Amino acid sequence: MITRGLDDLAVDLTAVINSVARAFGEGAVRTVDGELDCDPAEPGHLVCWQYGVRLEQCAAGERRLVEAVLPMLESAGWSARDRSTALELIARFSRDGADFTVHVARSGEGVAIVGSTRCVEVG
Repeated sequence: MITRGLDDLAVDLTAVINSVARAFGEGAVRTVDGELDCDPAEPGHLVCWQYGVRLEQCAAGERRLVEAVLPMLESAGWSARDRSTALELIARFSRDGADFTVHVARSGEGVAIVGSTRCVEVG
């Protein structure tokens, strides 16, 4: 059972991730969408919502992240942290207890976006 607060957070997070995916182009495929138990000590007591998409092809993904996605999210109050590796450019965004990461492959054209809401108590 989802509490109303988690439902609202899930709707907001889904909308943000979908808007970010559109900045990278067409063809996003949902990879995860649902509740995630986040309290191993008391299963089913606290849950969060996880949502993610993947785009198999994205021309100029690194440039789109820097020139389009970063400014759009920062102006909407999201804070960004660089978590990049040698294999992929990774930007982690956080705001109001929700967070998500954008992974852009350095070789190839794939983009993955995965996020989750803060944990809320199930009542």
